Amino acid sequence: MSGGTPILDNHLHLQPKGRNIEAIKDFQRVGGTHAILSHLPYEEVPISEAEDFRDSYLITTRMAERCNLETEVRVEVTLGPYPVLLLGLSKSKGLDEVVEIMMRGMDIAQEFVLEGKALALGEIGRPHFPVPDEIMEASNRIMLYGMELAKEADCAVVLHTEHSGPEEMLEFANMADSVGLERHRVVKHYSSPLVLDTENHGIFPSVLASRPAIREALEKGDRFLMETDFLDDPERPGAVMDIKTVPKRMRGLLESGALNREQAWKIHSENPAKVYGKDFDLVI
Repeated sequence: MSGGTPILDNHLHLQPKGRNIEAIKDFQRVGGTHAILSHLPYEEVPISEAEDFRDSYLITTRMAERCNLETEVRVEVTLGPYPVLLLGLSKSKGLDEVVEIMMRGMDIAQEFVLEGKALALGEIGRPHFPVPDEIMEASNRIMLYGMELAKEADCAVVLHTEHSGPEEMLEFANMADSVGLERHRVVKHYSSPLVLDTENHGIFPSVLASRPAIREALEKGDRFLMETDFLDDPERPGAVMDIKTVPKRMRGLLESGALNREQAWKIHSENPAKVYGKDFDLVI
């Protein structure tokens, strides 16, 4: 289906208890060529101290390794302490101690990046629902630290936050500026189609691949990435979106003429290469 064009799902998850490699095989069957596997906490490794992150990250990297060995899809990995962990940990530990644990978890993620075992830091950031001011302030400190580490490692950082508009995107841009991280190396995961410079302020939107969102994005330009945020949750098959969505959406857009091959190449090859500093071309 790709006809020489890579097809990247910029943000999905796999679970040890889920379909994992079988889901990636489904993605390949409908034309997917690349996927970025974003780390999430796993029931198999409860996080109570910083070194637990290492064992948890290994689950993610090993799932990616298996996918790369047994399928033709190129799976890359992003690692980082999931922001919502802060709330659960702070119920049993002091907030300052939890911030240190989360930051150390970020250090460990950076180690994986520097060793070539991960592509970027993420998803990190702050909870996607209202929280007390002290939790928001602590989350922002952790997120800023992640940006500092991304600058050191010369890698991208993927943000998980509340629903964000231009005001929040400018906030993230200013945070990146404060540590010397280039704005285009900050990815807003689960983004609305904030494609215009006046909307994203240089932050890179990873747009959920719904028909309305992608069509709105294309009306504004082609400076965005596409994602499903597939969760691989056996209790919620297909959530957030089915893993086959991005290849199928691309096929429909190309066949309808709503998207041309040059735009497809920009979204699925040039844009991710710019963000992540790594080539995204055909693996076959």
